[in-house]
Amino acid sequence: MSIQCNGCRDGAEFRIPFSMAFQPIVDIRNGSVYAHEALARGPNGEGAGSVLAQVKDDNRYAFDQRCRVRAIELASELYNPGDDVKLSINFMPNAVYEPRACIRLTLETAMKSGFPIDRIIFEFTENERIDAKHILHILRTYRDMGFKTAIDDFGAGHSGLGLLTHFQPDIVKLDMDMIRGIDRDPVRRTIVKHTLSMLSDLSIMPICEGVETVDELSVLCDLGVNFMQGYLLAKPLFEKLAVPISPVTLRRRSVPAEAVNFP
Repeated sequence: MSIQCNGCRDGAEFRIPFSMAFQPIVDIRNGSVYAHEALARGPNGEGAGSVLAQVKDDNRYAFDQRCRVRAIELASELYNPGDDVKLSINFMPNAVYEPRACIRLTLETAMKSGFPIDRIIFEFTENERIDAKHILHILRTYRDMGFKTAIDDFGAGHSGLGLLTHFQPDIVKLDMDMIRGIDRDPVRRTIVKHTLSMLSDLSIMPICEGVETVDELSVLCDLGVNFMQGYLLAKPLFEKLAVPISPVTLRRRSVPAEAVNFP
């Protein structure tokens, strides 16, 4: 394994306590859980903002590393043995200096916990301004090592289509702003429809996030979307795995999302 680079070694520690909530990504064809996304929370379940506000340039690496470790450790405790459910971990590209060096602790944690690395998805948000060559190096390295890769918040950030011309990740998560009110907005429907067609041509699996109403879910189903995430299906649960409401049940209801009893 590579020796730690200077950036990994010289950064400040992240001393703020935190843990993780988990929100499922659901295969709406049968209601099964494809993956759980690990989301940073305060030590008592406080919102992510209370933690992320403490992330600075000098402790970004330490925070990113601790997120990976906590997510894998919790998942190994909560997942049922033998399940093929994936674990989606957000990472900060600007916290990864040299991918093979910075992945060392992740691999050690997965091995110690008995969590297969081929069930780990690393997703990054394109909201963070990054060097394209750097993120491509990270994504290619992670793929070579057996991890799945995903672009989060697609359509809301800086890299977007330009990145796809050089690298096709396993998954693209369409930003919730593209989904919000899609049942009432023909422009959004057109954009999402053609985005889905493009991703299909590139053999990339789309996930629509931020689904909050039955009508949004219905439109996405009509557009051929199979994988969704959002409060309508299940809210994140602190240090627990949420059980999503059956999509079949939801599609038969004519009530707004806020009236649905979430798990």
